[in-house]
Amino acid sequence: MKNSERRAKRKSTITLQRKVNAGMTAEKEYAVMPFFLLRAFTMAEILISLTIIGIVAAITLPALQGNIQEKTWNTQKKALYNRMTQALSMLPGLNGYGEYSASFGDDGNLNITKDTASMSFVTEGLSTVLKINNVCNNTNLADCGLPEKYITPAGTERNMPTKLSELNSMFTGEFISGGTTYQNSQKDIDTVATGIETVNGESILVLYNPRCIDDLGEVAYPNYHYTQPYMCANFIYDLNGTAGPNTVGKDIGFITALYPSNTNIVAPIPLATNASDSSPQTSASAACRSQSAESRLPNRDELAAMFYNRDLIDIASGGFWSGSVSSSASTKAWGQSFGAGHRAVGARSSQRYVRCVRR
Repeated sequence: MKNSERRAKRKSTITLQRKVNAGMTAEKEYAVMPFFLLRAFTMAEILISLTIIGIVAAITLPALQGNIQEKTWNTQKKALYNRMTQALSMLPGLNGYGEYSASFGDDGNLNITKDTASMSFVTEGLSTVLKINNVCNNTNLADCGLPEKYITPAGTERNMPTKLSELNSMFTGEFISGGTTYQNSQKDIDTVATGIETVNGESILVLYNPRCIDDLGEVAYPNYHYTQPYMCANFIYDLNGTAGPNTVGKDIGFITALYPSNTNIVAPIPLATNASDSSPQTSASAACRSQSAESRLPNRDELAAMFYNRDLIDIASGGFWSGSVSSSASTKAWGQSFGAGHRAVGARSSQRYVRCVRR
């Protein structure tokens, strides 16, 4: 090895050793540095940090808790729907329970002489297939945990119905439009409600029609069939009783059983507002998707259930589109009147309201 190479190698080794020594010295000096010279957070900095954390928590926690509560309600709704569907499917039929007698007097008022319909439906039918803790008549519904009032999605406070005509006045009333009076053929049925409390803690208001009928089939406008006679039982449930918030779409909802033999049980959860006030049926599904990615058009029976419960969901009247297309003509679809209660198929190009439901 040449002398120049030896000198260069020696110089490199010395330089490296100096760096190591310097590092060790610095580390040693830092290790023995007095405590009062070390940098720490001041009390002001700690308080500012805690304040920021508190503000962020105050903003995010309510939303997080709300999401958790909504998921809990959705889980409870699905479980209740499954239990009700299974229970009702075990009954031989849904009509004919109890006794009901009524007639219209000379003054036009409905005089009810006997009504054991909903109570008999619960005690002789529903209680044999569904676990029930308590049964209440329409004068002591609170004993079954049902609130006296509920809040609609729009924030309106209304009384809990105690009979069919209080659920929807068109079960017994008249609707006049364009000089024509509309009234369904079962206008004399105004049965009282019965309350139940399940073993799972749900409070349920049962409204019952002992003379419900099966679907009369498809009919095209200007002809129509009233949907009121199709309703056999309507269940307004409260998932946590009087504890609140007692709001439709949150802890309160409805399940409807249509047709006595070929029963269809639906539990739509409508959105709070219309997706459109004037839309052809061909564009109605797109209107739902524009309103919410998690919404869709209700089918014709879901739309009928929404009509029965129109006061709960803030719909007064109007013609609404369903997602059910005619079985005889692809250019037609089912529509539902929320004023009179009738339905029929009509041209999909015509304009109607659109109210969507959650998927």
